[in-house]
Amino acid sequence: MDKIIELQNIIDRSRRIVFYGGAGVSTASGIPDFRSEDGLYSSVRSAVPAEEILSATYFALHTAEFYDFYRKYMVHPDAQPNAVHRYLYELEKADKLRGIVTQNIDGLHKRAGNKRVYELHGSIYENYCVHCETEYPLEKIMQSEGIPRCDVCGGIIKPWVVLYGEALDKYTCIGAQREISGADTLIVAGTSLTVEPAASFIGDFSGKNLIIINKEETPADSKADLLIRDDVAWVFAKLTV
Repeated sequence: MDKIIELQNIIDRSRRIVFYGGAGVSTASGIPDFRSEDGLYSSVRSAVPAEEILSATYFALHTAEFYDFYRKYMVHPDAQPNAVHRYLYELEKADKLRGIVTQNIDGLHKRAGNKRVYELHGSIYENYCVHCETEYPLEKIMQSEGIPRCDVCGGIIKPWVVLYGEALDKYTCIGAQREISGADTLIVAGTSLTVEPAASFIGDFSGKNLIIINKEETPADSKADLLIRDDVAWVFAKLTV
């Protein structure tokens, strides 16, 4: 509990907090992570590796099979914000949280009410026609069978998520890096910091307090001013604004 008290004291003193989160943030909402022993990549049994299915090449060549996997394993519309999301919403309302940078595509930070969210890998709630760029909600994907088609031109609809082999959105990255570079406290939580280029963003931080909360080791542990090796939702449930 000493580390929880230390974290609370840092938050109380901080004025420009940025939160950087990964898949471990949403496991308490029933969404599996990717690389843990019980994660998606280990638990899903298929002839094609999950990382290959979630690639831009596979989407282009095997679109129907991509959507079979995507609907079954990547979309969790019934998931609800957990203690992490709720706390960050309160922190933003108190004007202490300057931004959330997330690798997650589940949209839970925005569903919790946060406005200053930089979704590095996109969101399941944003979809578009690859031909005419007409935008569609998640319901269009989930209520379709096979390959979802555009009502306007008949083109293929693609989730606005970053697949393997695709670049991150330039303007989202610029905003995320700007917030990180201007923060006095950066909380990195629920991420292994192994997915590039997003993981390298923490190199833009030059503030006072680098906090890392994760069950497993990360490449940045030695740089942390405060390291908490625990479940992020359990930690955040102990904090107050």
